[in-house]
Amino acid sequence: MKKQRAFLKWAGGKYTLVEPIRRLLPPGDKLIEPFVGAGSVFLNTDYDQYLLNDINPDLINLYKILKRRPKTYIEDARRFFVAANNQESAYYSIREQFNQSTDPYLRSLLFLYLNRHGYNGLCRYNSKGAFNVPFGRYRAPYFPEAELEFFAEKSRKATFTCEPFQNSFRRARQGHVIYCDPPYLPLSPTANFTSYAGNGFGLDEQLLLAQKATHAARKRGIPVLISNHDTETARIFYEHAELTMLQVHRFISQNGATRNKVGELLAYFVPLPRR
Repeated sequence: MKKQRAFLKWAGGKYTLVEPIRRLLPPGDKLIEPFVGAGSVFLNTDYDQYLLNDINPDLINLYKILKRRPKTYIEDARRFFVAANNQESAYYSIREQFNQSTDPYLRSLLFLYLNRHGYNGLCRYNSKGAFNVPFGRYRAPYFPEAELEFFAEKSRKATFTCEPFQNSFRRARQGHVIYCDPPYLPLSPTANFTSYAGNGFGLDEQLLLAQKATHAARKRGIPVLISNHDTETARIFYEHAELTMLQVHRFISQNGATRNKVGELLAYFVPLPRR
């Protein structure tokens, strides 16, 4: 199966981890992703149905529009990918337009532009909900036409929701599989940075996710796979899971010399047969 890239650049995206994730995901009727992000796991698995959730309304809005109107969306989005818009002044003007707009379709177009022109594909909002990623200074930002088309085609199998992750767990049924890629636990106490959706995802939420996964597997017979940093806290939270340890390159830093390998965990909560 040829690996498919997401059309969005995404900090912490799972493109490089697709193979080990795929090996651990069991077969099922539907894959549920409570933290879909750029969708690399969705794009590189083969389930009959998908429930794809994220707490970021701009992301889910874009996905819904692309699914509904792929040709129109791609044509309109392409117009923003011109040399005149790959300048600092144009970027900040378009970013301001995005932050002031309440029009879902315009926001979906500008979101893609900001994602491909902003710094390192980050998606970050300030405390007032304004997108605040700085200009990326790329020589010629790539317009991901083929990736958009593939995503739109595959999204026919998908339902998109924008709600807390707990709701995605409630929607799961026997025969479904859950894959979670939450905001990661910090590698150190000072490493945490502002949440990409403007909603904090702290230790309480990390613990709740682990509890939901344990409950889904042990009480409801639903398999759950979670990816996270390999930290002492993660190992405590995932004590009821089978752990796979990996070393992964991190690409947040602009300085190639500081892109070190970090430990990553895949925690698989094995479903118990329902009595």
